[in-house]
Amino acid sequence: MIKVLFVCLGNICRSPMAEAIFAHEIAVQGLSQQVSCDSAGTSDYHPGDPPDDRTLKVLQQHGIETTQQARQIKDEDFFNFDYILAMDQKNLDHLLDQRDRLAEPTAKICLMDAYHPDHDVNDIPEDVPDPYWSQDDGFEEVFQMLYPACKNLLQVIVEEDLA
Repeated sequence: MIKVLFVCLGNICRSPMAEAIFAHEIAVQGLSQQVSCDSAGTSDYHPGDPPDDRTLKVLQQHGIETTQQARQIKDEDFFNFDYILAMDQKNLDHLLDQRDRLAEPTAKICLMDAYHPDHDVNDIPEDVPDPYWSQDDGFEEVFQMLYPACKNLLQVIVEEDLA
């Protein structure tokens, strides 16, 4: 089983959206026995909370449901997941600092945008912007960034990890 963890600051906007999109694609491709996913936040702002209403609204508009509840990343996650994908550089830095305090963690950690299909190997990955302080269109913009990246990530996993 390949396990993927999506991480943002509070785990109520970007990372649960990525988790829901990725879980949807796993189901569509019939890979539920081979790939799983979860999401977490680097902060402890919202443990147990559902995703932001605007996240849920955008997901519903695209035919995607989620029952995700926010949680904070734990040290065990660096051993239990194969991929940990940060939504932005600040959260990536937090993850790398946390990882560096652990003995031989196994997860591959990088920015989510590194898996966007338009991302060239010579490009510097971009942050997925935090839509929390934006209007509804900010959440749709994040969806439009995450959807192709999630699809491509799953394709990479199929080709590299499940082949």
